[in-house]
Amino acid sequence: MPDDERVIRSMFAGRLQPISVRRPMPSVPRRRWSDEDWARIQLGYCSRDMDDKWDVLVEGNVVFLYRSWTGYGIFEATFARVEEGSWRITEAVVERDQERYRNDDEEYDCVILELLLSNVVLGEAALELRAKFVELTRKASG
Repeated sequence: MPDDERVIRSMFAGRLQPISVRRPMPSVPRRRWSDEDWARIQLGYCSRDMDDKWDVLVEGNVVFLYRSWTGYGIFEATFARVEEGSWRITEAVVERDQERYRNDDEEYDCVILELLLSNVVLGEAALELRAKFVELTRKASG
């Protein structure tokens, strides 16, 4: 799929499943995305091979993030323009069915949501987010 082709739900042939146990995220990424970032995010992201773990699509101002292997919905993030040239997440929902998504750490959810948008969709290195992700992963397992 070309990088400038918009990802749409029909590309997944009914394989995508909505979040089953919805929980509002108490904190969302504070980042402000530019108009250019938002335009790229709106194109979404379709996993290219078995190593890719996420599919992302946008309908209206809602970004849906799905696990690529299972089609399970994990995050939904609503974006809004906050000022000229600036967008941010105003609310988000996360999956809390432990069979679909085993995490239950709110800080981790916030970091992984921003990391997926920054790194997977926008292609940014996102080194600080990656470091925070590693720190939270170690904390959870140790």
